[in-house]
Amino acid sequence: MGRKKKCIVFGLSLIGASLVAAAVTAYDFYYDSKCGNYAGGFDFYVMPGQSPKALADSLVSTGKVLRPRSLVRSFRREELPDSLSPGHYAVETSSSGVYTARMVKLGWQTPVSMTLSTPIRSKGALARKISSSMLVDSAAVAAALSDMSFLAGYGVDSTSLFTLVIPDTYSMYWTASVKEIFDRLKSARDEFWSTERRSKADALGMTPEQVSILASIVDGESHYAPELPVIAGVYLNRLRTGMKLQADPTIAYIYGYTLNRILRKHLAAESPYNTYKYAGLPPGPISIPPKNCIEAVLDPAVHDYYYFCANPAFNGSHIFASTYGEHLKNARAFQHALTERQRARQRERS
Repeated sequence: MGRKKKCIVFGLSLIGASLVAAAVTAYDFYYDSKCGNYAGGFDFYVMPGQSPKALADSLVSTGKVLRPRSLVRSFRREELPDSLSPGHYAVETSSSGVYTARMVKLGWQTPVSMTLSTPIRSKGALARKISSSMLVDSAAVAAALSDMSFLAGYGVDSTSLFTLVIPDTYSMYWTASVKEIFDRLKSARDEFWSTERRSKADALGMTPEQVSILASIVDGESHYAPELPVIAGVYLNRLRTGMKLQADPTIAYIYGYTLNRILRKHLAAESPYNTYKYAGLPPGPISIPPKNCIEAVLDPAVHDYYYFCANPAFNGSHIFASTYGEHLKNARAFQHALTERQRARQRERS
């Protein structure tokens, strides 16, 4: 009888241990899958080929993981692969360890903001802007921008490329391919050029591409928003009368924007972008024009100005003139003010 009692007690002990283990497992599962595991929300990136352990360590290092063991346990329970797929994700206070593991495993990404803000004056600058927000390498973007067949798929070439991009902030998946990125840019460009805007361009006798070319020149002339429509009006007046645009920003473009000051000798440069030598618009935009410059061309100020020069007040604005004589007077006033300013600075240094 004694041996039988011992067996019963031993059996009950095993049952009790199993029940405890089951209770612990159930308790762990509840917390792993139902309870928030973060002290505040935050974003994180899974890098290409990153291991679950490396990701867990990275998340714990933020100091916002309440129960690190729960996170590790969740990664193990969800059987994450040894090499994770890249992505950008976001967790909230209420996000559990299991939710985090499933999110990464199934690729439930959170979009990132890709901001293309001006100035963007070269293909290299555009490639760097894109890659600074996205996983795609800048070299891959640059290669696409030099691929004529790739560009042709979007109705542009190396000369008209900048007409494809409307500066804005785009919400996209961090892992988007170069093609997916440019599909989105084309969609935004097509949406921007609404029927109303196209009608305004038609009224000017211009295509949307020509509007963008002129807008890029306006952008190069001034960042003082109130006068952008006035400058656009000056150039439109010149185009209508057959005058050369004589736009300094096109000379700056020819020299790769490396000139500190444009001198008379620079005006002799042989280039189809030299608006001092050739009438009409240059072959393509000299930069990616911002929206307000495009709008300035589409809704220009109506006036009889054909000339402008920098304001001697050095406040970023310009003085406008209808005749060349007026313009020369304004230009002399600016040169005098510039000379006095330089002399004052020299006196300060000495």
